[in-house]
Amino acid sequence: MLLSFRNMVKKYNMDVKGIIHIGAHVGQEIEDYIGMGIQNIMLFEPLSETFKLLTEKASKMNANIEGYNVALGSESGNATMYVSDHNRISSSILKPKIHLEHHPNVAFPGKEDVEVDILDNYDCHDYNFINMDVQGYELEVLKGGAKILEQVDYVYCEVNRAEVYENNAMIYEIDEFLEGFDMVRKETDWGGQIWGDALYVRKSVL
Repeated sequence: MLLSFRNMVKKYNMDVKGIIHIGAHVGQEIEDYIGMGIQNIMLFEPLSETFKLLTEKASKMNANIEGYNVALGSESGNATMYVSDHNRISSSILKPKIHLEHHPNVAFPGKEDVEVDILDNYDCHDYNFINMDVQGYELEVLKGGAKILEQVDYVYCEVNRAEVYENNAMIYEIDEFLEGFDMVRKETDWGGQIWGDALYVRKSVL
């Protein structure tokens, strides 16, 4: 996360009931969540080997953690992911494009077939914060969670202003979609110049 989770919670006086982390990798942020007193944590990670490491870590934590070995999108089905050779970080359902130019040290030699589901198929009643790291697939994930977005107060995700991955969503598309759920972008960190992280907050909790 380019923006500090702890600082965001304090700055916006967030009342985080639970976190849905989509593209959780090996759970680098779990300790931060628990350290902030958050006990309800739902993790999604589609890559099989990465998911094994994630569940091993989660099993050692004192919290209510659920883990699912699926990708999320706008409809259920199957997809092939492009898998990076950088500890599987930056892997995506979308084919890398400008990413190859900006990060020439990261290649995508592997592919893995994964199951795709929609977020609305899960019981997320006790969760109001979404953290997404899905490498350009953000809008598709959000479309599959339209019902859950009605109860979510915070969305943190990667955003793009260039085609880092083929046909990735652009930041203005994310802005427009979440505006339909009465959410506004409050912070953006363009740490990658053409990509960055953004925080969206429901207007009623500001």
